[in-house]
Amino acid sequence: MEVKIGVQHAPREIVLESGQSAEEVERAVAEALAGKSQLLTLVDEHGRKVLVPADRLAYVEIGEPAPRKVGFGAL
Repeated sequence: MEVKIGVQHAPREIVLESGQSAEEVERAVAEALAGKSQLLTLVDEHGRKVLVPADRLAYVEIGEPAPRKVGFGAL
């Protein structure tokens, strides 16, 4: 699952591949925005945690990863 997180006052977005389902990510974002937790906490495929202060979230985009193309082909 590819997750893109926009952070206020940061020029780049955070992009991570998470093993969590879309529902789990959405639930974590909703809890952070509702004030139930101070941090949005997500875990990537390698087990690393990504912590973002809930009051600094600009947007969160949840989507499936695009399949990577290999080789030389016509676009």
